[in-house]
Formats: sequence, C-alpha cells, structure tokens
Amino acid sequence: MMPAPGTFGITPPVMTAEVASAPPALDVNNVSGYEGTTIGDAGKYFPPPSDLLPYQEREPMPAQTNWNIPAISEDEAKEAFIQYVASKCCYGKAPARDLVFQDLLALNTYRYYLETFTESRSSLWKTQPYRGEPVDSAMYGGAPSPWDMRVEVPEIFKDNIVRVKVPHTSSIKGCPICGCSGRRPCTQCHCLTRKQCWVCNGTGSQFTNQRCSTCSGAGTTMCNACSGLGTTACLDCGGTGQLLTYIELQVEWKNNVFEYVVDERTGFPTELFKAVKGKKLFVDEQYMVYPVISFPIGAINQASRNAIEQHQAQFGSTARILRQRQTIELVFLTKVEYEWHGKPYSYYVYGNEHKVYAEDYPKKCGCTIV
Repeated sequence: MMPAPGTFGITPPVMTAEVASAPPALDVNNVSGYEGTTIGDAGKYFPPPSDLLPYQEREPMPAQTNWNIPAISEDEAKEAFIQYVASKCCYGKAPARDLVFQDLLALNTYRYYLETFTESRSSLWKTQPYRGEPVDSAMYGGAPSPWDMRVEVPEIFKDNIVRVKVPHTSSIKGCPICGCSGRRPCTQCHCLTRKQCWVCNGTGSQFTNQRCSTCSGAGTTMCNACSGLGTTACLDCGGTGQLLTYIELQVEWKNNVFEYVVDERTGFPTELFKAVKGKKLFVDEQYMVYPVISFPIGAINQASRNAIEQHQAQFGSTARILRQRQTIELVFLTKVEYEWHGKPYSYYVYGNEHKVYAEDYPKKCGCTIV
C-alpha cells in the first residue's frame, strides 16, 4: 500500500549524535610556552622576549642634507602648460604659446613618511582529518617557544604572513562532532533516507491522476545526498572518526606607515596631490632611525619626532621591530602668474609629473556635442 500523499512512513536510523545538539568542544593538551592558545580565529599573541626588543644602540644618523629646494623654471612651466592644453580638445593653443610670465610662486608641499617594519607571532590550535600519517607528538621532545622558531624574513617593508606547524605539539583525538563514528546525520533528508519527490511534490501522481513516473507513486525518492543511508561522512574528520590536532604558529610581518603632509593653505585643491608622485629629498633607513632635526620646515621636524615616539610606544613591547625607514618628499607646487592680451591669469604646476591645474584658462571654446 502506498503511503498517504505527503507522508513518508519511514523510521530514521539510530544516530549517536543528535542533529540539533551543539558540537562539543575539542579537548586539547596544554603545551608549555603556548598556554592560552585557543581553537578559532582569535590567536594568542606572544610579546617578544626582552633580548629581541629594540633597546640596543642605534646606528649613527647620516649627515644632514643641505636642503636646497629646487624651483621649477619658466621653460618647464611653459612646456607643462602646452602639453596640458594639447590634451584638451576644446582649448585654444594661443594662450599657452604666447603667454607672458609675470611670476612663478613656489608653494611646494612636503610629505613625511615613517615606515616601521614589525614582526609579531601568534598561535592557534588547528585540526585536520587523521589518515594514518606519522604523529610528531610530545614524546619526541618539548615544543620550541614561539620566538625560538626560526622563520626566514621575507622581503622587507612588505606585508606578509607565514604559518608554521609547531614541532612536537601533534596528537590524535576522537572527533567530537560525530562521536568518533565518522558519520553525521544527513542534513537533506534528516536521517529519513528519502526525500519528497520533486516532480509530484509528494502526491504520488502527476498530470490527471496518473502515477508519478519518477517516484512510482510513492511520493518520495531516495536522498541523493546520502545515497539513501540517512548519514553522510563527517566533514570535520573526513569520515575517519579521528582528528590530528597541532599548534600552528602564525608569523606576521607588517609595514606600519605614519604619513604627514604639510598644509600650506595655498588655495590649491590638495586632493589632486594623491594622483602625483613627489621627489625624494631625504631617505634614512636603519634599525631605529633618529628624528629629523634640520629640515627647513619645522612641521616636518616635529612630525618626525612624533612619528618615532608613536611607533616606539605602539610597537616597542608588542612586536619585534626589524627595520625603520623615514622619507621626506617634495611635491612640487608652483603657481604661475601670466598675462595674455593684457589680462592677468594663473595656473598651477604640481607633482613630479608636472601636471597642470588651470581653472581660468582664457580660451575655452565651450564645445557642445549634438
């Protein structure tokens, strides 16, 4: 006899783990030097030992530069203007070609960067299905402490992360998710082994009271997800019922950047500076840099002191400082005042690329596209 439409009449198989129950926590061993290491995304961070902290004597600061700030020439200003006008389809070339210079005002803006390249270390308990491979357990020796593990430093001043399995921390545990059975209740049929027929929606018939050809009138079909078993292989242990647990050390290198831009309040739209490069005037790279003291712009000297103090306070005890680099960059900004046909105009030349900003160009044709 067929079951009533919409009912299954199937007894689910007995499971050792309930579908709705929360997965139990994995019992992991305590490893000396890694106390507090957890399972999950939040790693346990380890401050570097005192002999790795940046308290040793620093290298002498390089001789201070003679800060002779270059100024753009009239020829450079005119060439930049001509190229700018040539890039505008509706601008007449005469003003750029025949202008009469009145003044070139250097309004240069300066950028200061401090890069502090740090290394930090954290640990997490990790698991993977155990498939019979050798186990590097504590019986082979004690686990090296987080900062005793040798990890090669990659390219300096570049962010990077390396993950390493900590030696002698591996062990085999029974999978708590599936109760060591290697199987879990099927989430598609909920252990019923069969699912409602997708053609007749469980009625057993299709069209005009014809027996459903897909389920032969039963209203149900075998669950493809579990092949009619009512259970599927446990994803956590890969169906083996056992987990290989170990501590993973995460080594993170980060280039921490402090940036300061002098605001000269020139009236120039400063957001345009983001699209240009500057000219490096000073680069000082060593283990720990000294504050800049003789730059002609006092705000840069103060920014250097603030940046070094800030990074020392921020990273001096929580991470290992490997290298520092400070850079002073000149971003060209020149206001060019000129006359054309007896009327005064102006434009700006900015950046190492000598880009032009000319809001009041005198010969705009105002083309209209029809």
